[in-house]
Amino acid sequence: MLIGGFLRLCGGSSPAARRAVRQWAGVRARCGGAGGGTMSAAVRTGWRIGAAAAAALRGRAGRPLSQAAGEGGGAEGGGGGGGGSGSREAVERLVREHPVVVFMKGSPAQPLCGFSNAVVQILRLHGVEDYRAHDVLQDPDLRQGIKDYSNWPTIPQVYLNGEFVGGCDILLQMHQNGDLVEELKKLGIRSALLDAEKDQEKK
Repeated sequence: MLIGGFLRLCGGSSPAARRAVRQWAGVRARCGGAGGGTMSAAVRTGWRIGAAAAAALRGRAGRPLSQAAGEGGGAEGGGGGGGGSGSREAVERLVREHPVVVFMKGSPAQPLCGFSNAVVQILRLHGVEDYRAHDVLQDPDLRQGIKDYSNWPTIPQVYLNGEFVGGCDILLQMHQNGDLVEELKKLGIRSALLDAEKDQEKK
């Protein structure tokens, strides 16, 4: 599951993806039953391999993901979300309706930009399938309203327990350094990476 997730994040057959899989396979062979503090070497390296996904998703100029051009990830203009679904009150209700809320382009089953897809795949790596996803392409008022609410100019946007976390690049960084596991734990969600660690220790 983890290898498949990294492949999807890195773009399938890209060189970065292949390097990530080779590195992961080598770690699994070396660290099958090894200890290593609270996290096994295999899982810690799995987070570091996420850097391959970051490299694959960055724009050609190497800008941060939230600023990179293409795939709908750049800063967007748009009309004001004065009322209705784009009002602050309406947006606040949405961000607080569930412990994990994602504002994205498309749906988890069919993301319509690479950045939204990366967020879905990162959550999937951690076993997070139960969350609220809102397709901003279906509602221009909401699309602008969520940007005004968070003071963040790009989509996707991720909220944990009603608090704005960031976009694709921030979530990827949290995945790499292990912070996402701890944040999910605060919500009563056990990351699937911890179960993967146990499986490695049994081998």
